[in-house]
Amino acid sequence: MSGSAHSTVLSGAKVVLPTGIVAGGRVIVEGDRIAGSAHEGATVLDVSGSGAGSGSGAGAGGGYWIVPGFVDMHNHGGGGASFTSGTAEEVLKGVRTHREHGTTTLVASTVTGELDELARRAGLLAELTQQGEIAGIHFEGPFINPCRKGAHKEDLLRDPDPAEVRKLVDAAHGCARMVTLATELPGGLDSVRLLAEHGVIAAIGHTDSTYDQTRQAIDAGATVATHLYNAMPGLEHRAPGPIAALLEDERVTVELINDGTHLHPAMLELAFHHAGAHRVALITDAMDAAGFGDGIYHLGPLEVEVKQGVARLVEGGSIAGSTLTLDTAFKRSVTVDRLPVESVVQAISANPAKLLGLYGEVGSLEPGKYADLVVLDADFELKGVMRRGEWIVSPFEARR
Repeated sequence: MSGSAHSTVLSGAKVVLPTGIVAGGRVIVEGDRIAGSAHEGATVLDVSGSGAGSGSGAGAGGGYWIVPGFVDMHNHGGGGASFTSGTAEEVLKGVRTHREHGTTTLVASTVTGELDELARRAGLLAELTQQGEIAGIHFEGPFINPCRKGAHKEDLLRDPDPAEVRKLVDAAHGCARMVTLATELPGGLDSVRLLAEHGVIAAIGHTDSTYDQTRQAIDAGATVATHLYNAMPGLEHRAPGPIAALLEDERVTVELINDGTHLHPAMLELAFHHAGAHRVALITDAMDAAGFGDGIYHLGPLEVEVKQGVARLVEGGSIAGSTLTLDTAFKRSVTVDRLPVESVVQAISANPAKLLGLYGEVGSLEPGKYADLVVLDADFELKGVMRRGEWIVSPFEARR
């Protein structure tokens, strides 16, 4: 698929575009980009398995889908590899694991550690960002509230001193995308303002913030809720807490982990209903075990046991990230939660791409953008993954 003299036309599926679903649509790929028109003699590939033809869209009624590649803005690892502690080769192994599950754009998330160690880590992840392997760095901790620490080591937590936040941002060499903060802690609001000034997303999470404190943080420039509902106070009738403030404010995008463990379906529905699909980002919050299996792992300095796909700290039993991949989140959102396909595509591709400042390149199937796409069958099982014009998982080989 290289070169500009030849193009490939993918047909035989419903194509989800920003303007809606096109039955019997086509996606035209030239090199690593989506093109607006096909050259004469283009190769036509029918992803539905009904056979290649002249591009008439045969098989479009078979129920296959072509959707944009998934964008995961909160991911700690996979394939047995950690983004927090693994070598560059191990990080790439984790990235490949998630690509095979449809995530064509991924931000590598760290967990709480010594500040100098995190700064060194940022250097390695920045190199992989500059090479185009990942889309940047998300620092989750150490600037979080000990009473909502989740799977973070308490004695390494610290208040969000703007100078220390700046140290991590500088260590990322322009590749820091997001920092999760408990904004109610000393220095929290000043750190939010610092991040906003440097074009880095300030995310509210692992927080014990009140409703009013959360609103102050949003006014200061916070724009994301780190895994909404998890690691924060619940909704109370006289103390609405951060959840109400985050759901009601149009400036905020809320992350959701739709793995059937982190959230009750009613809470997922509440977020989509109240915030709207345009303000939801489906994430994995995945750790090493994603795509790898049960066993004993480490999340930063903490030991984690994974049983039947659920990750919990060995000491204390707190949920420790997930083993989720975004193809599973997509399927669950449509088949269990009964969300419209267009809404899921918005939440799993377009919204995170926009937040990360990458929507000009990824997040939708529009001409000029990278040819990043996922092929799903009628049951929303993943059948193909293309990244930058190359098949990571071929829908044709899968049927042989």
